[in-house]
Amino acid sequence: MANPMETFAAEAPDVAAAFDRLIDTLVSTDGLDARTKQIAYIAIKAAQGDATAVALHVPVAKRLGATRAEVRDAILLTLTTSGLNGVAKCLPAALQAYDADGAA
Repeated sequence: MANPMETFAAEAPDVAAAFDRLIDTLVSTDGLDARTKQIAYIAIKAAQGDATAVALHVPVAKRLGATRAEVRDAILLTLTTSGLNGVAKCLPAALQAYDADGAA
């Protein structure tokens, strides 16, 4: 499967570059630390049922110090707002990505 962000950049390079600048700006805000931002992002993407994005961001969160339990709980919290779909799709993908990532 092709990386969706690579396809985005190849098909719409100017838009992708603008999107990257937006992400850089959001990453640089100081209200939340980087670890917390990743955990929040994982929860948001799980609420949307986006297992691909969750699996891509879990190793980043892990490298920033997120624990397996924090990743799990971030996904489980989506149950009350988004139902079982996101948990069913994203929890297995998240835990598999966490366990497969060699970072401590």
